[in-house]
Amino acid sequence: MKIYFVGAGPGDKELITLKGHNVLSKADIVIYAGSLVNPELLDYCKEGCEVHNSAYMDLNEIIDVMERGVKEEKLVVRLQTGDFSIYGSVREQIEELDKRNIKYELIPGVSSFLGAASALNVEYTVPEISQSVIITRMEGRTPVPEKESLRSFAAHKTSMAIFLSVHSIADVVKELTEGGYEETTPCVVIYKATWPDQKVVKGKLFDIAEKVNEANIKKTALILVGDFLGDDYNYSKLYDKEFVHEYRNSSLDKERS
Repeated sequence: MKIYFVGAGPGDKELITLKGHNVLSKADIVIYAGSLVNPELLDYCKEGCEVHNSAYMDLNEIIDVMERGVKEEKLVVRLQTGDFSIYGSVREQIEELDKRNIKYELIPGVSSFLGAASALNVEYTVPEISQSVIITRMEGRTPVPEKESLRSFAAHKTSMAIFLSVHSIADVVKELTEGGYEETTPCVVIYKATWPDQKVVKGKLFDIAEKVNEANIKKTALILVGDFLGDDYNYSKLYDKEFVHEYRNSSLDKERS
């Protein structure tokens, strides 16, 4: 037997992957991140499934439940928020499993920063506006390397998705504007993207903090910053009728043929 780590998706219970759903529906034991995972996902579990909320557990307790499940030849699922490759604390869990010679498999999920973009009907990479995305966070109780500060990243003025920082929104704005973003740069804060109680606050860097405070958003929200949120855009070359690639000739070539 082995442990299955499953990305639960950003919130909407239907945004779990098909592979993740299939494993979850067969699980004998589920350890889910109760503070962040939509509990409606547990509806997919079979009757009699043993459920643990990791919000009340430390690392050793989580691993102990996993080890017991494997010894009892039960299918164990570790259900984590969004996709665990971003702020998922998955590394420490698999390191402990390695120490105990317990096998595991990782099934990716849909990150909240992807769910947020779809909820807002935007794309992070707009031709000639931004072709890069920075995913980061503000320093809090968990330190951030100095070379990865918001201020240093802001110099690039590219699309940015900032996790785990909405409680310090005023400090975030200060770092971004002093680092290089104009105060008029579009900014959106999205609370619980794709959940039924999703809330969206739109503004610019100079007024977003006030709007977020008025909306009483303190946690479980993403801060999105960049001109990709603005009104300027350019069409891509991908569907330009004059752009030739291996699958399509130009309109002039078609006329000649």
